[in-house]
Amino acid sequence: MRRDFHSDICIVGNGAIAKTTALAFAQAGQSVTMLSPSAPASAQAPSTGDPGWDVRVFALNHTAYNLLSALKVWGALDAARVAPVDAMLVNGDGDHAGALGFDAYGAHTGTLAWIVEDRNLNQALDAALRFAQNVTMVHGHAMALLRDDDGATVQLANGSSIRAALVVGADGAQSWVRGQCDIGLDYRSYGQRGVVSNFHCEQPHLGAAHQWFTGADGIVALLPLPGNMVSLVWSAPDTLADTLCREGADALAARLAVYAHDKLGALTPLRPDLVRDFPLRLMRPHTMVAPRVALVGDAAHVVHPLAGHGMNLGFADVAQLVATINAREPQRDIGDERVLARYARARKEDVLLMQFTTDGLARLFGTDLEPLRVVRNLGLNLLDKLPVLKRRLISHALGKQ
Repeated sequence: MRRDFHSDICIVGNGAIAKTTALAFAQAGQSVTMLSPSAPASAQAPSTGDPGWDVRVFALNHTAYNLLSALKVWGALDAARVAPVDAMLVNGDGDHAGALGFDAYGAHTGTLAWIVEDRNLNQALDAALRFAQNVTMVHGHAMALLRDDDGATVQLANGSSIRAALVVGADGAQSWVRGQCDIGLDYRSYGQRGVVSNFHCEQPHLGAAHQWFTGADGIVALLPLPGNMVSLVWSAPDTLADTLCREGADALAARLAVYAHDKLGALTPLRPDLVRDFPLRLMRPHTMVAPRVALVGDAAHVVHPLAGHGMNLGFADVAQLVATINAREPQRDIGDERVLARYARARKEDVLLMQFTTDGLARLFGTDLEPLRVVRNLGLNLLDKLPVLKRRLISHALGKQ
């Protein structure tokens, strides 16, 4: 049925960043229309039995924690399925591998990060959205984005339309909103895929996240889950990723023993049939804003997952966009070009730094050249002995800079 919707803000997307954006603006007093292509999973028929552990997890930093807490979402998470990260151990490669360690005590904080399942996060957000007073949910297929001096209109395939002062593109790496604005994009594939699965570990992980830079085989990360469980993210070259997925979780556990056995003991797959993968790429849109449009999350930037901060960048986008719009002068409306330019400037340094860091590390540790291997191992060891620099790095990673 054709309908015309009117609100202060239209948010396009249905992931965690889109939902958080809708909640943040709604709680700030703006009216929000949220357009997603399908009904959220929590609105569909509930599954029966234990769904098991989600292989898609996020290492959320303090920026994400503070935002979700302010929106009353953090307290709605299933706390039994959230694992704090109290330490992180980074290992180089080769016979004289370098090593770098961070811990919460040295960072002067209670917790470095929290490991949260995608399903747990989205269920908490869906529950909060059901109680939001000024959020209208619309499900449909967007066909066109029309913009003028007074606002923007999203036209849907069924003839409906959404009119708003601002459209927020929170629709992921292949953003439809970004495409409608003809925003240029720098794209590069890393020739890698992230292979993910979950395991029970024989020895307690003690809240530590482990990462190994292996050179030709990519980057292996084991993140703590509640109890004696860990979640794997292996940034593997495409050919190796094909092999890992084809062999299955039991063979994957045997391969991981080379790196993890002395720290975690034997690994046992939680579900031998559950190994997933996703492509790794660098995506840099030339701008985060356009007339009457702002981009957040993967629509605005996609980085290598080796630092685990792609989702955190998105939460920082949301917090900054809402703060910038709330601080605008009374005579400027929500989609004013100068207001949006302030948002883009405020986010530029943080986004560029994360892109530069993750891309540089992926390149540096992705080669097997012996001189580079020696230099990077020496670099890890040196950094581990420089407490002031370590604290600066960890402060940025925590989202406390």
